[in-house]
Amino acid sequence: MPEFSPWHDNSFTYSPPKNEPAPARRISEDPEFHSLRRAQRRFGVRATVLSVGGFLLYVLLSHTVPGVMNERVAGHLTLGLTLGLGQFVVMGVTAWAYLRYMRTRVDPLARGLGSRLDQHEADSARTAAASGDAGQTVRPGSRGYPTW
Repeated sequence: MPEFSPWHDNSFTYSPPKNEPAPARRISEDPEFHSLRRAQRRFGVRATVLSVGGFLLYVLLSHTVPGVMNERVAGHLTLGLTLGLGQFVVMGVTAWAYLRYMRTRVDPLARGLGSRLDQHEADSARTAAASGDAGQTVRPGSRGYPTW
């Protein structure tokens, strides 16, 4: 065992200093963040079930009832080919619905949360400047990175 310790109290285990400031509240603890994640997850699960379920149904039908899938709809167009091309339609509608849902429900929540975070950081910077912490200046909206 070495005869000296790298720690200031000569112990061989590290213990954090007792004078650390309280940690800032994390964004993931904000109730508005939880509502944002819930809204995003809610649509994501529905869209995934619809898209994957439709494709799985198509594959299972192709495997279990090939006679039905080979039924002619018009000319050389079969039911299987029609359902296969329908998968592209389902994916396109799902992508369109996702974009619309995110723009109308999730993006407003995210913008509100972002502006609250920017305001909180600006308030923190003003408080730090007023308390005499002139060593580093933090611009409002800079996400807490000090300026040169």
